[in-house]
Amino acid sequence: MKEIETKRVTFDEIDQLQKISRQTFYETFSEVNTEDNMSKYLAEKFSVETLSIELNNKDSEFYFAISGGEVIGYLKLNSGQSQTELNDIKSLEIERIYVLKEFHGKSVGQLLYRKAIQRAQETGVDSVWLGVWEENPRAISFYKKNGFVEFDKHIFRLGDDEQTDIMMKLQLKDIQ
Repeated sequence: MKEIETKRVTFDEIDQLQKISRQTFYETFSEVNTEDNMSKYLAEKFSVETLSIELNNKDSEFYFAISGGEVIGYLKLNSGQSQTELNDIKSLEIERIYVLKEFHGKSVGQLLYRKAIQRAQETGVDSVWLGVWEENPRAISFYKKNGFVEFDKHIFRLGDDEQTDIMMKLQLKDIQ
C-alpha cells in the first residue's frame, strides 16, 4: 500500500469532504439501518450547507487521510463550544473517524487517531472524548485498545431512530 498522509481540509475541498463523509457513513451503517433513515441523515448531516458551517467554525477541524492522491478517510475534531455535548474547555472531541471500507485493517483509523491525539497535545487539553454507537463493536474495540474508557451514554438520532452511543474518554496523562 502507498504511504498515507494526513492533511487539514480546506474550504476548497468541501466536495471531497462531502463525498468521503457520505460514502464512509453509508458503508459503515447502511446494513443495519433503514434506507429511509440513512437517506435523511446523509442529506441533512452531510449537506454542503452543514459542512460549510462546520468547516468555517474555528473550533472544528477536519483532516483527510490520503493515499496515492486519493482521499481514503477523514477525521473531525471539536473543541470549546463546538463539542456536541461535553463542552469541557479542557477536552477535545473526536466527532468522526471514518475510513473507506476497502482500507479497513490497514491502520488508516490509527493514523487519524494519532493525528487527533497530536492535536489534543498541541492544544493543551486534559482529555479526549467521543461517542460510539453501542452496536459498533469494531469501533468500541478500537477505542478500548487505545485506552479509552466508558463514562456515560447519550442518544444519537439517525433519521427517526433513536440509538444509544457509549461515551468514552481518554485522559492524556495516561498516554505513554
